Amino acid sequence: MKITVGGVTSGMGFGAAASLVNNLSSPYAELGMPLRGTFWASSAKVLSLLMDAGWSWAALAVAVGWLARTRVRGALVGALALLAATGAYYVTDALVSGAGTDMVAWTLVGLPFGLVLGAVGATIRRPGWIGLCAALTVPLGAAVQMIVLPPRPHLTLTPAIVLAEVIVWTAAVFGAGLAVYRFWVERRAELSGQRVQSSW
Repeated sequence: MKITVGGVTSGMGFGAAASLVNNLSSPYAELGMPLRGTFWASSAKVLSLLMDAGWSWAALAVAVGWLARTRVRGALVGALALLAATGAYYVTDALVSGAGTDMVAWTLVGLPFGLVLGAVGATIRRPGWIGLCAALTVPLGAAVQMIVLPPRPHLTLTPAIVLAEVIVWTAAVFGAGLAVYRFWVERRAELSGQRVQSSW
């Protein structure tokens, strides 16, 4: 029950924060106009580029699935987190800027993806190749998105765009490296245990 409530709460917080950051980063939005040209506007732009990416929403579902520990609970909590994030995003958008909503369409997308990604998150705890593949899902997904659909809303590169891309690439490489290192340590421990058993 705690995991379910935590997943829904995390999703609502993430969705609402993503909407607020988007509005703060736009010089044309009511919240963003007073910040135009300031450090805070640039910071909000970087956060907006990071939080509006598909990989970061996927990471939310994977993270709550990891906390849930079992694949069934992970799938449930992952789906609930994405549904809550979608609802909170569009409700916040409507309250802050009076924007229209695609909530139904994104809810239909979030439900199956949330189920799969939540289960993937719970699978990270498994040892061996299965756990490694699950752990590589978000880092590789972020890297693929950076290649296919990088966070570049403008034709010209701005400092905010460059910084966002550096953060994503750094996090993707670090996450993949951590997953491979964990796999390698487990593999060595397993082989060492087999050698000890065979010597007896």
